[in-house]
Amino acid sequence: MACGHGGGSVGSVGGSVPRARKQPLTLAPPPYDAPSGPALRAWQRRALVAYLQRRPTDFLAVATPGAGKTTFALRVAAELLNDHTVRAVTVVTPTEHLKTQWALAAADQGIDLDPTFSNAVARTSRDFTGVAVTYAQVAAHPMLHRARTEQRRTLVILDEVHHAGDAKSWGDATREAFGPATRRLALTGTPFRSDTNAIPFVTYEAGADGVQRSSADHSYGYADALRDRVVRPVLFLAYSGEMRWRTSAGDEVAATLGAELTPDATAQAWRTALDPKGEWIPTVLQAADQRLTAKRREMPDAAGLVIASDRATARAYAALLKQIAGEAPTVVLSDDPKASGKIAAFGASNKRWLVAVRMVSEGVDVPRLAVGVYATSVSTPLFFAQAVGRFVRARTRNETASVFLPSVPSLMALAAEMEVERDHALQRPMRDGDWDDDLVARANRTESTPDFDAPGFEALGASGHLDRVIFDGADYGSAAAPGTPEEEDFLGLPGLLDAEQVAVLLQRRQADQQAALRGRRKDEPRLPTAHEQLVALRRDLNGLVNARTLRTGLSQAVVHAELRRACGGPPTAEASIDELRKRIAYLRR
Repeated sequence: MACGHGGGSVGSVGGSVPRARKQPLTLAPPPYDAPSGPALRAWQRRALVAYLQRRPTDFLAVATPGAGKTTFALRVAAELLNDHTVRAVTVVTPTEHLKTQWALAAADQGIDLDPTFSNAVARTSRDFTGVAVTYAQVAAHPMLHRARTEQRRTLVILDEVHHAGDAKSWGDATREAFGPATRRLALTGTPFRSDTNAIPFVTYEAGADGVQRSSADHSYGYADALRDRVVRPVLFLAYSGEMRWRTSAGDEVAATLGAELTPDATAQAWRTALDPKGEWIPTVLQAADQRLTAKRREMPDAAGLVIASDRATARAYAALLKQIAGEAPTVVLSDDPKASGKIAAFGASNKRWLVAVRMVSEGVDVPRLAVGVYATSVSTPLFFAQAVGRFVRARTRNETASVFLPSVPSLMALAAEMEVERDHALQRPMRDGDWDDDLVARANRTESTPDFDAPGFEALGASGHLDRVIFDGADYGSAAAPGTPEEEDFLGLPGLLDAEQVAVLLQRRQADQQAALRGRRKDEPRLPTAHEQLVALRRDLNGLVNARTLRTGLSQAVVHAELRRACGGPPTAEASIDELRKRIAYLRR
């Protein structure tokens, strides 16, 4: 049967053109018409222009998690298919789940990818323009993928390309398989690594210190995305507490999480905090669920994610959350063949909590995730950035994200440096905070320091309390016991605020706490005066009114008029304490 050749032309950057019509099957692929995909963001347009002007064999795009790397890459694929620069597309991903995710995103733009392609069969239907495979698949049979690449002019999209450096064999296989590609487009949100394995098809340039670092063709960092309102501002709520454990030598140790300790003692205190049988984790999960409830007042479908270290603790955390939230969370384990379906179903549902083991730390797109609990002992900058990236994807203006952390110095430093852009270095500078914390721990370990992983370690008990809030590199607040008004001040922050409003509100909360501490007698708490209560209530009410106006587009005057009709009473300046409380309760429904 002869193949019909429908017309198609390259659309202008950011424009839309008709989606490709279904063509009869032939031995040769049908021509490709660029689809009417999603409108491009400003950074995607700039990157696409830069790409089309140069049309290089290799192009590295570094963009913060949540910025939209997939959309950019598929638009590049559309352009190259449409002008016949390439006739096929191969997408390489870190995980099996992401193969399906890429295939779905590509289908929305008229590009059919086969996510089920296997090395064993080594064939796919002629309906497909290309395939989605994993780095592990490529490493298992690089010559097979090289042969496929040589058969047709191919664009290879290397998603989260830093994973090609996970092992030397992966890097060698990626080079072998895709060396003959017509075009290669490398994507990453976190190009820095804790090792010095070179990433395939990435250019390295020497800096002033002589260290070879990766060089991106286009970069779009978290600070840029935050300024453009492409990502959400993130509040980090750090929880400390008193930890008790028994070492392998039989000694009982007590220490405060986050205090100045040896690396091994810090690791043991951290591990004790994460023990589901202690009180630290239930305290943090309770606070996180309370924060999620507060966010759902303005983001009705907001969801939370707990990142656990292993399967056993993930199940234990899920059991605790069921008691706290009154709803069984979705549990996703790395060896579950139904993991992709569970994540997709959770993303489309209104369920509150997802509990997972590491596998959702990168690339998984669940935009309604807005509250996170970092309940793992992994402390590398790479993993931390990928984990936080699950919560920053913005949908509407002024959504915020909240991530609960153990109050551990290494995590506190990473939280404070969210906006720092890093590159992958091939040598280790003498002063670089980007390297794996485990290396420092090993270097500082002495014969008299107990081994964290040695048999016999036992967590004996752990308490938890809010230590501080970190936002935009600054610390706010002071220690607050669970369930106190001081903790509530931070857990109840409105869910719809821009970055500037978040900073102002945190400064006010901190000033209130400090003022209360200064005015408190040593032997008994001082009750707030009527004036202080009115000031605090009016401030909270105004914050909620501002959030309502941002969400609905109504003026503040209209919202205040609605409150007076619904709750009664005079204007805000003349309202009593009880009347203000009624209005606040009305807005928080």
